[in-house]
Amino acid sequence: MDIKGSVAIVTGGGSGLGAATARALAARGAKVGVIDLNEANAKSVADEIGGLACVCNVADEAAATAAIAAVEKAHGAPRILINCAGIGGSHRIVGKQGPYPLDAFVRVINVNLIGTFNMIRLFAARALTMPPQGEERGVIVNTASVAAFEGQIGQAAYSASKGGVVGMTLPIARDLAQHAIRVNTIAPGLFLTPLLMGLSEEVRASLGAQVPFPSRLGEPPEYAALAVHIVENPMLNGETIRLDGAIRMQPR
Repeated sequence: MDIKGSVAIVTGGGSGLGAATARALAARGAKVGVIDLNEANAKSVADEIGGLACVCNVADEAAATAAIAAVEKAHGAPRILINCAGIGGSHRIVGKQGPYPLDAFVRVINVNLIGTFNMIRLFAARALTMPPQGEERGVIVNTASVAAFEGQIGQAAYSASKGGVVGMTLPIARDLAQHAIRVNTIAPGLFLTPLLMGLSEEVRASLGAQVPFPSRLGEPPEYAALAVHIVENPMLNGETIRLDGAIRMQPR
């Protein structure tokens, strides 16, 4: 997919991995719709890159439909979707307060898994109606996590949600192949996102030291560089790529 002149949507684009990817796509000539629940963050990134900010809960069908329509009205029909929206959360299955709160589990699944699927299906429905650009009509890049493979204690919901993203990548890629739409997933390891920015410098250094090489936290532009490559490389399809410095997470 030629990024220059294409329209892209980045969910979770107001910060972290999403913001870095929105900037990288814009730097290569894309018009970017920055979707985020945080209006101020979305607007800040969109203003910086000449894109459009949309406030949206990705798990809400009406809100996601409206956001895609707003991006199309402003910039044209999107051909690139980068799903970075996601939340965390940690609970023991049975803790001091009792069993894992079911509403907390459902919330993580709704945002990380159902939200990702919701954006995929709505984006694909629009993309398949467009004429191909060269060989393809569209490209989708999802965000999983190494927790999909080595979830730690307390990460049952997060691991389940990210494992679901990994698990649906290949069947969706096979489903959309007939429409010339590619689907891939990136599974990052320990990255310097807003979640980790709230930790002390000492704790961040300790986490980075767990990474075999390079022994540091990943930088969001490194995620963005891989997302850009996936968009530009037509033979990458149906794949989940770990981006983790060879780390394999321990139980805690």
